[in-house]
Amino acid sequence: MITVVGSLKGGSGKSTLTFNLGVWLALAKVKVQLIDADPQATLTDVNQVRIEEGFKPTLSIQDGARLNEAALAEDEAAETLIDIGTSDMAAVRQALSLCERVLVPVPPSQADIWSTQRFLQLVESVERVGPGPEVLGFINRGDTHHGVRETDEAAAALISLKGLTFMRGRLSQRTVFRRSFSEGLAVFELEPRGKAAQEFNALAATLYPHLLR
Repeated sequence: MITVVGSLKGGSGKSTLTFNLGVWLALAKVKVQLIDADPQATLTDVNQVRIEEGFKPTLSIQDGARLNEAALAEDEAAETLIDIGTSDMAAVRQALSLCERVLVPVPPSQADIWSTQRFLQLVESVERVGPGPEVLGFINRGDTHHGVRETDEAAAALISLKGLTFMRGRLSQRTVFRRSFSEGLAVFELEPRGKAAQEFNALAATLYPHLLR
């Protein structure tokens, strides 16, 4: 399956999510390739740290030049994850034309809800052969304090968006996501028993339930 991890706003956690999913799939013995179609190349940078530190498994990360049907078919990967960045809209449209699924991490703010609405319009506008991709959205970087209602309000807004399937699993705003990423590790590698790892594993299980059987 080809999955695009995307949104129109920077800072939504796309690269962190793509990296963690890539490591999780590799540990599950799935042949996975990652495509870094974001000119900022954050995904490429974190994988370079992982290689330099000698962490296993290492990831196969290609650049945006792989965004064509022939190249993707040639790799014969069971799963492909594409990290997109809106500073290259041609690559964004190309990725959306090829994918079967779009995963949208949405921080809990009104600006991010508005941005997600525009992103859904973009997904709908992309010309492609066959049916459009399944679009899944979830709350990323949610508040950890139960007294803050903004996360629940953002979740309610996501549920109401046409063209998006809301995922109940959410990732909270936890320092360990940033710390593990800077060290070239997935969050469940750095703190396997932590709350962040529990949240991520639940999300991954929802996305890839067939791997758990």
